Amino acid sequence: MEKEEVIKKIDEMGLSWYNSYFWKYQYQLALDYIIPYLNSLGIQIAGKAVCEIGSAEGGVLFAFAQQSAKVCIATDIVESRLQAGRAIAEAFALNIMFQRHDILTDPIPLDWKKKFDLVLLRDVIEHLDKPAVALQQISELLKDDGYLYVTFPPYYSPFGGHQHQLENFASKIPYIHWLPQNLFYQVVKNGRPADAKEVLRLKSICLTIKKFTEFISKSGFEIVDEQYFLIRPVYKYKFGLKSIKIPNFLKINLFKEILASEASYLLKKK
Repeated sequence: MEKEEVIKKIDEMGLSWYNSYFWKYQYQLALDYIIPYLNSLGIQIAGKAVCEIGSAEGGVLFAFAQQSAKVCIATDIVESRLQAGRAIAEAFALNIMFQRHDILTDPIPLDWKKKFDLVLLRDVIEHLDKPAVALQQISELLKDDGYLYVTFPPYYSPFGGHQHQLENFASKIPYIHWLPQNLFYQVVKNGRPADAKEVLRLKSICLTIKKFTEFISKSGFEIVDEQYFLIRPVYKYKFGLKSIKIPNFLKINLFKEILASEASYLLKKK
């Protein structure tokens, strides 16, 4: 089924606006960017076992299933988003397993250990209190020759504080999360309560490129490929913007930390 037919059927399913919006951009991002990117590095999808951590509605894994991935397991901690994903997969008769699972606190099921050729961790790791623990857990999921694909917005990038979620005057102000803790609290406290709490938590986590690369070296992974974007690929679906990579002459650490709206890594077990 072509992409346009899939999206049309999604629109006809009567899903909530929220679930439909996020699923569609996940799906298109996977088809247009993630899968071609992996293919360009010699990673094929057909016949492989793939797990996505923090999958939400599972639009990314839907695209992998369409590309004949043999096993697709989607995990998240929000059951309502998993339920939407299940309904969509069932409507299209695709074999995707949706499982509530917290990579930090839940044990790895025995039948998941060393099961996967590829694990996806897209825009999740910056939300985790213990990124190093998450990487160690993911290592248990992967086969010895398995890959991990990770993306995140570095904390000191324009919207690395996730202030765009607040839906108040601070939502559109880049770098406002650089403010000291007390001032930043005053800025965010009248945002949506759950999101205000989360952006304050992210300030305490403060995941930077430097921190992440240190976690990599301590977790038994090595970098196969890394990319840094001024305008990240997902902005095509959110804002109609074409992705732009950071030029090579700006790829010194300071510029990457403050300019990259996305840091992207393909990792492999050592």
